[in-house]
Amino acid sequence: MVTGDEKVKFHRVLFPPYQKIPKPRRRTELGLLLLVWIIIALLYSLTFVGSKNHLPPHVVTFLGVLLCLTMGIHLVNRWLVPHSNPVLLPLATLLNGLGYVEIVRWNPPAAQQQATWTILGAVLYTLTLLVVRRTRDLDRYRYIILAIAIILLLSPLFPIVGTSINGARLWVHLGTTLQFQPVEIAKILLVIFFASYFTQKKELLSLSTLRLGNRLVLDPKPLIPVVATWGLAMMVLGGENDIGFAMLLFTLFIAMLWVATGRSLYLLLGVVLFAIGGFLAIHFFHQVNERIAIWLNPWPLAKGNGLQIVQSYYSLATGGVGGTGLGLGQAGLYVPFLTSDMIFTAVGEEMGFMGSSIVIIIFALMVGAGLNIAQRARSEFAKLCATGLTIIIGFQSFFIMAGVLRLLPFTGITLPFVARGGSSLIANYVVIALLLRISDETGPDWITDSGERKPVHARR
Repeated sequence: MVTGDEKVKFHRVLFPPYQKIPKPRRRTELGLLLLVWIIIALLYSLTFVGSKNHLPPHVVTFLGVLLCLTMGIHLVNRWLVPHSNPVLLPLATLLNGLGYVEIVRWNPPAAQQQATWTILGAVLYTLTLLVVRRTRDLDRYRYIILAIAIILLLSPLFPIVGTSINGARLWVHLGTTLQFQPVEIAKILLVIFFASYFTQKKELLSLSTLRLGNRLVLDPKPLIPVVATWGLAMMVLGGENDIGFAMLLFTLFIAMLWVATGRSLYLLLGVVLFAIGGFLAIHFFHQVNERIAIWLNPWPLAKGNGLQIVQSYYSLATGGVGGTGLGLGQAGLYVPFLTSDMIFTAVGEEMGFMGSSIVIIIFALMVGAGLNIAQRARSEFAKLCATGLTIIIGFQSFFIMAGVLRLLPFTGITLPFVARGGSSLIANYVVIALLLRISDETGPDWITDSGERKPVHARR
């Protein structure tokens, strides 16, 4: 049996004091990315074989571009975030590839756009890592970030650049070709602001400092600026007729406030605010009434606005447990907006319950990786920022999948990385970049003379 002294001597020989322990994180990431590349290539080929009885005409070009893109992002990670989490990017790439396969199945022109947006997402991913070299730099400019977020939220309401599509005024167009949703970037900026503000005011938000008679209660003053910001965001999204993002930002606000303080009182506050907001929304927004009516009983509205949900039920039932097979589904003939709002239906029909479960598991793994990054972060700001970014991915995917499965009213927001949409895809790649930057700052493990593992910043 090896004694403690012998173990220490062994570590001293193999790893001199404070020498970095080799961590094969990038090799793990490379192996996972190559596995993802093989999976996407097989799915892409099977889809064409199932629908057209032949291999894709440009399969070599597709595989070459896919390989170059994945290798390029991997080399960026080796350069800029060498010690970051190795699992998060391959999971996002797998979802992106799966979504592309379904989009090219039903809407080839949109698939070309999605490929372009993926490349732009990789570029923005790299730029984010180049610009944000330290997360504490984001903490310093929280009010500038807040101002930019408010401008982005208000921009769709501007008369010249703002435009309305399908009843929601969420888009801004610049020229005749460029069109995007500013709220996708604004939600990331709000995460940074909330994380910075809650970290600075943590003690005032969590400790009872205001005396009322003989009792100490929480002082509401520190909450006034952030509640005002949240209220403005809610009013703007209500004016833009987008209930999905309003729900997402509300959940983000309450969850980050609870995580920052640990006070269950804020969860109760969230329930009360949700009840009040729901009551007002039902009475003042026709879209909310309509969505709730469809959620409760879509069949009387099957020839109107309930058609999308009703047809998706038939498609999911057709898929069953194993699915109809890639390229053999019929959902695109009957379900409106299949590649955007309802892409989870396309997955459920052609890949069945098993394929849908795999997608859910991938999102669960992403959320787990994000929370692990938050748990290991070096600063309170980084912890809360990573938590908020993970909440964005987790709850956005939950809201849309639960809406398709009729667990919640349908919101119409995009399924991260899977659904067609350039603004969402690019914003989600920025989210992944920020999470990997936080993960990289944790640093590699080091070993001391006693054989104890310590993070790199512990020796300073």
